[in-house]
Amino acid sequence: MNQKQYERMHTGKGFIAALDQSGGSTPKALKGYGIEESAYHNEDEMFALIHQMRSRVITSPSFTSEHILGAILFQKTMEGKIEGRPSADYLWEEKGIVPFLKVDKGLAEEADGVQVMKPMPNLDDLLKEAVDAHIFGTKMRSVIKAANPVGIRKIVDQQFEIGRKICSYGLVPILEPEVDIHIADKAEAEEILLKEIDAHIVALPEDVKLMFKVSIPTKAGLYSRLMKDPCVVRVVALSGGYARKEADELLAENPGLIASFSRALLSDLNVKQSDAEFNQVLKETIAEIYNASNK
Repeated sequence: MNQKQYERMHTGKGFIAALDQSGGSTPKALKGYGIEESAYHNEDEMFALIHQMRSRVITSPSFTSEHILGAILFQKTMEGKIEGRPSADYLWEEKGIVPFLKVDKGLAEEADGVQVMKPMPNLDDLLKEAVDAHIFGTKMRSVIKAANPVGIRKIVDQQFEIGRKICSYGLVPILEPEVDIHIADKAEAEEILLKEIDAHIVALPEDVKLMFKVSIPTKAGLYSRLMKDPCVVRVVALSGGYARKEADELLAENPGLIASFSRALLSDLNVKQSDAEFNQVLKETIAEIYNASNK
């Protein structure tokens, strides 16, 4: 583990940029950026376009360590280059921003009110690659769609099991048990989730370090106690489908909880914007999210 990166993630002011749209969500991300599906004809062309978009964000003068603590990358972004340098090295050495890698392979079909992660048969190879690429940590997502104790326990069991494996490579895992913001029993689901997390955390040795990425809780301050655990580097929040303004307002009600936004970060950017327009929009967006993350 890079100690400077650890200290920055643990105590620094800012938020995490989620630039990790995967194959399934890339067409939607490109469309939001103003690139229709007719602009590419195969997966390679699609990934080349999304890499150009991500590179434009990362190299922007508005994207700096003054406001951004870390950035979550998709595997192909990690394997690519930015201005001729490996992406993770560019982020840290040029920008002072800590690089993370999305490692999950998507969601299984819903059962017991949740979607656990699909199997990751090549996880060890990917983690070795991440270490070689100077990645600091990882991220993996599950989704809770009902306050079902059986399903939520399955999610947390899986997240911690794989998280421990990731820790064994010297990486810091971000466990992301997202709670669907649209469900009627969201508050109850979050209480069950926290109870399950607590049961796992108490059994961890203090030298295990991990992070959590959660939906902004219905009950403000719900995760405050979790933030103080010696095993927890940081607790961050996804926007989860909220518009940025609403996500920022809800985030600001939770001191210590910082953003790890994707759609809410990128939604106002467009391929047709001039560099000056693009950089100004990104600057204003980053400032809004930063202010909400550091109340």
